[in-house]
Amino acid sequence: MEDGPPDQGEHGDPGHGDPEQGPVTRRRVLALGAGGAAALLAGGAGLLGARSGGGAPQVRAAPDGRAEAAGPFRPDDAAAVLANRTRAVRDGDRIAFLATVGDAPRAFQDVQSRMYDNLRKLPLEGWQERVSGTQSVEADGAVVRVEVRFKLRGFDKGYVARTRYLTLAPGSGTWRIVGDGTSHGLTDDAGIWDGGPLSVVEGRASLVIGDSTGLEGIATRLDAAVPVVTGVVGRGWAQRVVALVPADARLASALAGPGQSLDEIAALATVAPSAGGGRGEDRVIVSPGTFGRLNALGRDVVLTHELTHVATGGARDRRTPLWLIEGFADYVGYRRVRIGARSAAGELRREVAAGRLPAALPAAADFAGGSPRLSQAYQEAWLACRMVADRYGEATLVRLYRAAGRVPEAAALGDVLGLTRDRFTAVWRDYVKRELS
Repeated sequence: MEDGPPDQGEHGDPGHGDPEQGPVTRRRVLALGAGGAAALLAGGAGLLGARSGGGAPQVRAAPDGRAEAAGPFRPDDAAAVLANRTRAVRDGDRIAFLATVGDAPRAFQDVQSRMYDNLRKLPLEGWQERVSGTQSVEADGAVVRVEVRFKLRGFDKGYVARTRYLTLAPGSGTWRIVGDGTSHGLTDDAGIWDGGPLSVVEGRASLVIGDSTGLEGIATRLDAAVPVVTGVVGRGWAQRVVALVPADARLASALAGPGQSLDEIAALATVAPSAGGGRGEDRVIVSPGTFGRLNALGRDVVLTHELTHVATGGARDRRTPLWLIEGFADYVGYRRVRIGARSAAGELRREVAAGRLPAALPAAADFAGGSPRLSQAYQEAWLACRMVADRYGEATLVRLYRAAGRVPEAAALGDVLGLTRDRFTAVWRDYVKRELS
C-alpha cells in the first residue's frame, strides 16, 4: 500500500454534462410499483515532543525532574500523529494505530479500533490522513480538520477525499487524539468504515463492501448487469463498480450525501468527491432494508438502473433532462426482464384507467423524494424512452440521450427524432394510453 495519494487529482471528467464536485446522486426508488416487481508507532514513539512559544501548554519532564511547560500547539503536532496513523494502516500495525488514541475515552477507542479493523479489510492502494486546517485552539487542546484520502485498488482511478475532525490534547511530552469534533458541533463525512465489522466481496466487475448480509448476491447481480449496460451504451466506461452496503440506513443516507434519505429508496448512484478537485469516483449505495423487500426481479432492475447511471455519468449530469436520465436507466434496467408495461407501470395504469392521462413529461421536481407521484414519474419517463426505442430503435434512443447532454432538450429532440417537444409529448401520450389501457 502507498503512504498516500498525490496532492492533486489527475483526471478530468470524461462524462457528458456539466460535472459538479460533491456527492451528487441519482436514485432508483422502491417503485415496484414501477417494477412489480483506515502510540507506539512504526519506527518508534513518533509523537512530537514540546515546542517553544506560548499557547496551549504541554507538560514534559525537565532534566531536574520538574514538570516543564511546552510551547503552543502547531499543525505539525497533529501532522506527526496523523503520519504515524497512515504508516500504521499501511504496515498493518494495529498497536501503533491505537496508541494515537491511548488517552481517549474508552468509547472513542472502541470506535477507532473498529475503524482500523475495517480499513485493513479494504483493498487500499493508498491511505492518508493529513491536517487541512485548525478549527480551534484552547487551553486544553486543539481541534483539527483532517482530510482523509484513499483509493480502492483496481476500481478507483483517483483518490477519494473525506473530511474528518479530531480533538488533540497534550500529554507527557506528546500530543494524543482524544476525540472527534462532536463536542464542537462538527460532523465527519461518512465512511463505510464507520459501520459494523465489514465484509468485502469482489466479483468479476464489482467490489461490494458492507456490514450487511447479501453482499454476494449484490455482487452477482452487478456482475451480470455490466454486459447488459455495456450492450446498450457501449464499452466507453469503466465496466466495473463499487457498491457500499451499510446495515444502518442512517449511514447509507450519509454516504449518499447531504440531504439524502434512503428510507424508501432501495439504491442510488452517487459520486464520492476526489482529492484535488478531480472527477470523483462513482459509488452505488444500497439500502439493505428497502432493497431486501424487493423480489429478485426488482433487485435486478434496481441494480442495473444504478449501474446505467454509473456508465453514463448520470450522477454528474446537470444538463440532460431528468426524465431522460431516469427513463433511460429504467429502460436499460428492464431490458433483460420479462415484464409488460401494464405490470411494470401499475400506478400509472390505474390513473390512465381512471381517465387521468399525463399531460406533460415529468419535471425534475416530480423525481424528488417527497413527490406524491414519484412512482408515476419513473413510469412515465420509462415509457417515454421505451417508446423511442420501439419506434426509432435502441441506437436512436442512445443518440438522443447523448445529444441531450450536449444541446438543449428541444434541439436534441429535433436533431435526433425530427420532432418538436410538443409533438414528442403528444406521441408519448398516445403511446402511454395504448400501452396501459
